[in-house]
Amino acid sequence: MASAVDHAGSGRVATNRKALHDYQVLERIEAGLELLGTEVKSVRDNGLTLIGGFARIENGQAVLYGVKIAPYACGNRFNHESERPRRLLLHGREIARLGAQMAQKGLTLVPLNAFFRKGWLKLELGICRGRQEPDKRDRLRRETSERELQRAVRRR
Repeated sequence: MASAVDHAGSGRVATNRKALHDYQVLERIEAGLELLGTEVKSVRDNGLTLIGGFARIENGQAVLYGVKIAPYACGNRFNHESERPRRLLLHGREIARLGAQMAQKGLTLVPLNAFFRKGWLKLELGICRGRQEPDKRDRLRRETSERELQRAVRRR
């Protein structure tokens, strides 16, 4: 019975596919997210949008900006703001390492996926470098040609 409870709240909630197009992901990290009660309920109702989100290291803490969590439909006057800064839950040494990497030119911390693990909301963050327009086009051409090659192989 306990295993059914563990898997009931698992699964992907949101994906930031635009980030994979706009950025080259160098490394992926998993982090927790500090939320209010109405925010958790809204996320469970698929009210989370990761597009446009990013994280910064400020005063020894990792803070997430630009992620929208829709107001909870059954909430009252204490409902949360939809686009407030939220603290990421990471170990101190992870925050220090990320801060050092973010100090390098052109690196950004971007949320890629949101999912529930054992009832807790987790974010998969990517340490990313921005792509230029020609890089995006080259990648799309390469993926299209690989897809066509796979189709041709399957037909034969």
